[in-house]
Amino acid sequence: MTITYKDAEGIAGMRLAGRLTAEVLDYLTPFIKPGITTNEIDKLAHDYIVDVQKAIPAPLNYTGGGNKPYPKSICTSINHQVCHGIPNDKPLKKGDIVNVDVTVIKDGWHGDSSRMFLVGEVSIAARRLCAVTYDAMWHGIKMVKPGIHLGDIGHAIQKFAESQGFSVVREFCGHGIGKGFHEEPQVLHYGRPGTLEQIKEGMTFTIEPMINIGGKDIKEGPEKDGWSIVTKDRSLSAQWEHTVLVTPTGYEVLTLSDASPPIPAFVPAQV
Repeated sequence: MTITYKDAEGIAGMRLAGRLTAEVLDYLTPFIKPGITTNEIDKLAHDYIVDVQKAIPAPLNYTGGGNKPYPKSICTSINHQVCHGIPNDKPLKKGDIVNVDVTVIKDGWHGDSSRMFLVGEVSIAARRLCAVTYDAMWHGIKMVKPGIHLGDIGHAIQKFAESQGFSVVREFCGHGIGKGFHEEPQVLHYGRPGTLEQIKEGMTFTIEPMINIGGKDIKEGPEKDGWSIVTKDRSLSAQWEHTVLVTPTGYEVLTLSDASPPIPAFVPAQV
């Protein structure tokens, strides 16, 4: 598959899909508290996307090129789950951290974003992991402009995360996105400056680092559902994700909303 470069019509479509994705996460936020199940969160998201936004939840029945169809409308990954956790009937409890990953299809275009949620009072270590992972994502995003290489993004994320004593998952990465859920290029969250694909105006891709409090190694989850991934050492893992457009002078984050967590102070303002 080759990289797609979005024209004005494509950019408008991606902006709408990105905004709707952020609005789903905004809508879900007040519901995520001790006692709710991830199945209940999934139903809230599904009904909002389908009935209110008149859009499509991309994960539902997605096969990912060979997997069994994903059975839910969002992914919910809790504590040591790294990604692709399938919602279930187990209630969230105080102290959990959960990643909620939402992808909305509107008029054929995809918006993709995830956020970490702290369920009640969580440990200092868990809170720090979520905060560092958020900053790691933004260290990658702020690199984006035409002419740099994908390796520059990965290096910025890896350097920051490892400087904080955490590890970066290697097996999963960001991806191009547009009419397809997963397009080229792959956006690694580790790497060397000046390597891999050169970034050009009109590209749209996700930056979504998965950061572990322990080692970087992962394995299939005990559910053996074909999707859920966990840390090998059962240490906590966190992830944040935004969809980004490469502009003539830098980037535009397409999955921001008024209720999104604030952009870190170290990120220069985009003009």
